[in-house]
Amino acid sequence: MAPHKNQLLCEALGCPTPLATSPSYASLSTTILSSPEASLLPLHANTGSSSAKRKATTDPTNGSPKRIKQSSPSTPSAADDAPAPPVKRIVPFPEKPAVIEERNGEIEFRVVNNDGRRESTIILTGLKCIFQKQLPKMPKDYIARLVYDRTHLSIAIVKKPLEVVGGITYRPFDKGQFAEIVFCAISSDQQVKGYGAHLMSHLKDYVKATSEVMHFLTYADNYAIGYFKKQGFTKEITLEKSRWMGYIKDYEGGTIMQCSMVPKIRYLESGRMLLKQKECANAKIRAVSKSYEVHAPPSQWMKGDLKPIDPLTITAIKNSGWSPVMDELARAPRHGPNYNALLHLLNDMQNNSNAWPFQQPVNKDEVLDYYDVIKEPMDLATMEEKHEKDLYPNPEDFVHDAKLIFDNCRKYNNESTPYAKAATRLERYMWQRIRDIPEWSHLESELTGK
Repeated sequence: MAPHKNQLLCEALGCPTPLATSPSYASLSTTILSSPEASLLPLHANTGSSSAKRKATTDPTNGSPKRIKQSSPSTPSAADDAPAPPVKRIVPFPEKPAVIEERNGEIEFRVVNNDGRRESTIILTGLKCIFQKQLPKMPKDYIARLVYDRTHLSIAIVKKPLEVVGGITYRPFDKGQFAEIVFCAISSDQQVKGYGAHLMSHLKDYVKATSEVMHFLTYADNYAIGYFKKQGFTKEITLEKSRWMGYIKDYEGGTIMQCSMVPKIRYLESGRMLLKQKECANAKIRAVSKSYEVHAPPSQWMKGDLKPIDPLTITAIKNSGWSPVMDELARAPRHGPNYNALLHLLNDMQNNSNAWPFQQPVNKDEVLDYYDVIKEPMDLATMEEKHEKDLYPNPEDFVHDAKLIFDNCRKYNNESTPYAKAATRLERYMWQRIRDIPEWSHLESELTGK
């Protein structure tokens, strides 16, 4: 197996590579050393069986104590005048509220399915209600059917007494070694606590430890793509289509995404691993750089003499390679002034019920003569790629490509076809949304003559 990119980084810097095996999901403990260069030791499992109910890992400050190597007192000598060796720092690692709440017993993670038990039914019903509220575009009876389906499993965040605040429903396909994430949602009043990321880490560790599944597939709408990207999902599907095509549910307007798990990573500890690696890299930088030194200001400042100073006359700044141009580039906005407004407009168009024929480029193998008739094809996926590359500096450029979609459709298809009708309805919706933005209200008359 190819080395993980974090492993390559650490090998290049001479850092430890804190990859940990996870032979059992239940009762895992960690020994953490105080040195920023110390590796995260392998996680050892107790002999107890796997449990669906997962408690938080032991608090490092109360469980495995941090051990600091003590040096014995020495008698004064000439060596005392030598520079003191660098002091190894104990670096506190910040934790998300979700991790702290789980450790304190305020929340717990339950893996449940429809096994007929009263407690399982209560948790599944709580999940169903959250999914129905947070996913309003999904039919309620469809959500209920899948949540209670016995081929599906769910992992829920539960507060006492049995108050469900979020969860994931998924279906494993052991033969294909993948699982489909069907629903994923956190209650709106419990967000920004890190519940979503912590929930996904629990799911990965549980699935990896209890089955042959090593991949996740899901259909994400445009508002969920960002979350799934942060959890390691990508739009690049590497699984062979024969393994999943026809097995998972296909959603119009959704983007299929994949996440492949790393066998030796324990995902509940991945945040701590990355922080330790970052601190190790910083320690290596401090060994060869003086960037951590703090310099006193010029003595003239004490007298109130605040004449401007050319930054490049300061040796450390000059040696760093800094230039005023770098400051200008750092302050420059990443995107144009219309970027966010156009992003929302594009998302709304992609999620519109009439957008189904225009989500992807026309398949030339299915419509043989399409590209003979249409010389300038366009679709919403191509528009999304162009928007991400900042190729729509003005709304006029965006509307030009959108009109290509509608005009091409009406040119190739008869007006009575569902495709042409969908194009007309989606175009009408686009202009309606544009009229809602005062700065763009003039576009319709200018570009259509109406």
